[in-house]
Amino acid sequence: MFKRLMGIGTTFGMVALMSPAVAQSCADRDAVIGKLQEKYSEQLTAGGLQPMHRGQSMIELWVSAETGTFTVLLTDANGVSCIVAAGTDYFQATPVPRKTDIPS
Repeated sequence: MFKRLMGIGTTFGMVALMSPAVAQSCADRDAVIGKLQEKYSEQLTAGGLQPMHRGQSMIELWVSAETGTFTVLLTDANGVSCIVAAGTDYFQATPVPRKTDIPS
């Protein structure tokens, strides 16, 4: 799960390269989280640290089981969170175990 989340962070997480539309979706972390909880009933589901050229940032996945919405946040060390991605129809995938024995 965290590998997938880190993949999302690598793909979308470069704050310095964000488009102006996404960059405008930044605010104090408490304000962003308050909105996610109040308006979308989203709760923190997963997270991890992402190395950046100016230190580390935190990637978080917020999800609502009742509305099916999800939001990916990137928060810097100053407590500013930016919405990296958001959508609907969230689902939880079950990892498929890798086969380790190869028949000869």
